[in-house]
Amino acid sequence: MTDDHDIALDCEGLLCPLPVLRARKRLAAMRPGQILRLTATDRMAAIDLPHFCAEAGHTFLDATETGPVTTYRIRRGP
Repeated sequence: MTDDHDIALDCEGLLCPLPVLRARKRLAAMRPGQILRLTATDRMAAIDLPHFCAEAGHTFLDATETGPVTTYRIRRGP
């Protein structure tokens, strides 16, 4: 574990809806409160991931853009 996440998931190069589908699968295997760090290049992930979190009960923490890659952090819900 690092200080800003528990699990990392690389979704670079994947198009919608694959980043959300992979995030859902990974989050399902995590314990409540753990943080998933997901990296993606698909711009739709900026819309899809917060919406998914709101619907599924997870907490969308933040998004950081570095060139073509955006890093998202999600805290697994109960």
